[in-house]
Amino acid sequence: MTAGGGSGEDLPSLLLVDDDPTFCRVLSRALARRGFAVSTAHGVQEALLAAEANPPEYAVIDLKMPGPSGLALLQRLKELDDATRIVVLTGYASIATAVEAIKLGATHYLAKPADADQVAAALQRRAGDVDTPLTPTPLTVDRLEWEHIQKVLAENQGNISATARALKMHRRTLQRKLAKRPVRE
Repeated sequence: MTAGGGSGEDLPSLLLVDDDPTFCRVLSRALARRGFAVSTAHGVQEALLAAEANPPEYAVIDLKMPGPSGLALLQRLKELDDATRIVVLTGYASIATAVEAIKLGATHYLAKPADADQVAAALQRRAGDVDTPLTPTPLTVDRLEWEHIQKVLAENQGNISATARALKMHRRTLQRKLAKRPVRE
C-alpha cells in the first residue's frame, strides 16, 4: 500500500484499489491534487488490511481484480464504516454489476475511461440526477448478450460452470466471452 499527497493529516482519506499499478499511480496523483490523502492497494486482501486498520472516508474500487471482486470489497468497506463514500470504477461495466454495486452501498458507478474530475465529482454526489440524458437507441445485440451473461453470472454468484449450464453454453466459450471487454455503446 502506498500513500500520496503531502501530509494528509487534515485531508479526507481515500482508498484507491485497482490491480493496475500504473493506473493507480496516475489516478492517485490526480486525486491528491484534488484534495484527498490517497492510499492505494492492488487487490481486495491488501485493501481490506488497510481499511480495517484505518477505515477511509472515500474509496474508489475496481470491479474486476484477481481473487474476490470489487463487489466483495465494497460490501466489507460498508460493514466497516457505513459512511464511507464509494465509487466503483470499472472497464467491465454492466447493468447487473451496476445494480449490485448500488444495492451494496456504492455512491456511484463509473465505466472506464473516466478522468479524475469525473471520479471526484462522483465521490461528492449525494443524489440522483433526473436530467440524466436517456440513450436515444436501444442496446445492440452484442451488448444485450453481454448484459444477459453478466445477469446470469451474478445470479450464480460468479460461478462460471453454473452460469455456463444455465446459459446452455460450453464453459470455455463462456470464459472467452467474459475475457473480452464489454461492447461499447
